[in-house]
Amino acid sequence: MEIGVFSVSDITTDPTTGHTPSENERIKAEIAIARKVEEIGMDVFAIGEHHNRPFFSSSPTTTLAYIAAQTQHITLSTATTLITTNDPVKIAEDFAMLQHVSDGRADLVLGRGNTAPVYPWFGKNPQDSVELTIENYNLLRRLWDEDTVTWQGKHRTPLQNFTSTPRPLDDVAPFVWHGSIRTPQVAEIAAYYGDGFFANNIFWPKEHYQQLINLYRQRFEHYGHGRADQAYVGLGGQFYMARNSQDAVNEFRPYFDNAPVYGHGPTMEDFTDQTPLTVGSPQQVIEKTLSFQEFFGDYHRQLFLVDHAGLPLKTVLNQLDMFGELVLPELRAEYAKRKPSDHPEPPTHANLVAAHRAGIKSATARNEVPVPVDTPEESHA
Repeated sequence: MEIGVFSVSDITTDPTTGHTPSENERIKAEIAIARKVEEIGMDVFAIGEHHNRPFFSSSPTTTLAYIAAQTQHITLSTATTLITTNDPVKIAEDFAMLQHVSDGRADLVLGRGNTAPVYPWFGKNPQDSVELTIENYNLLRRLWDEDTVTWQGKHRTPLQNFTSTPRPLDDVAPFVWHGSIRTPQVAEIAAYYGDGFFANNIFWPKEHYQQLINLYRQRFEHYGHGRADQAYVGLGGQFYMARNSQDAVNEFRPYFDNAPVYGHGPTMEDFTDQTPLTVGSPQQVIEKTLSFQEFFGDYHRQLFLVDHAGLPLKTVLNQLDMFGELVLPELRAEYAKRKPSDHPEPPTHANLVAAHRAGIKSATARNEVPVPVDTPEESHA
């Protein structure tokens, strides 16, 4: 199990002090958080992609490349890379480059995004969202898996004998997670290619995500990548801790109540009951996180959102120190105890290279036919 942190890169006023950090403050804070993630022994740091205020992360690969130079061990990923509005050629180049500069410590989460105005900013139509997702990813896979690509599609200019450079490190493409909170076609794409499926289940009740994850698992097995329970699933989560649970509730409540994404909505108590958010003691964080397996089955990656809603950097770093001391060792021990003997290892670059050198065909090398646009009828339930 990989355990880490992701950020949506929001710039939010601290409701307890009235301070609004500058873009520079938040960017530098993100780098400090990534360094802390490595320091406490976590596995992954991921950051989202946004092109609108109040967010700052418009160029996540630039940020991750800088963090790569500041760290040695953590995997560097995205919380979302927009497959709909980014050119697949540029994605192929940027993430292969990130592989090289990080010595393989790079993967990515692809998603459609949730901000409709971004489409026309990049010359796209939001009504083409699912078509763009499928066409762009089919092309991206070919750019990584084939040295020379001749291609023609509907939504970008054709390619003739094109080679994406640099080539993927060790001839193994970055592992791809497909992120979705509502789109069954995305689960279908992930399953078809044998990629991972990341359910950023931080907003809606768990039952909603169970449907998408179960669909992905069923189709992963259908396409011959392994049993449904062996599929590569990642989950989101959130926590705010204090050694005394009531202190955590009192400290986090003003941030929750004023957060741009869920403030002025459900109560914090209702939200913690229905979603993965935990506000309480370290033991409560451990117990809530371990309960995710009951709903979603064995999975490979657990990422936590810790730096949102205006929380100051000092508080976030203190939260991570507490997590590293009191939570992380317990989670690691329990996950190791629960891991089935035939559960695949996390899809790190080293593991993918070992499989490649052993002559095992990559699960993502499926270029015979494009992924189907329509998913089975039952998937839309």
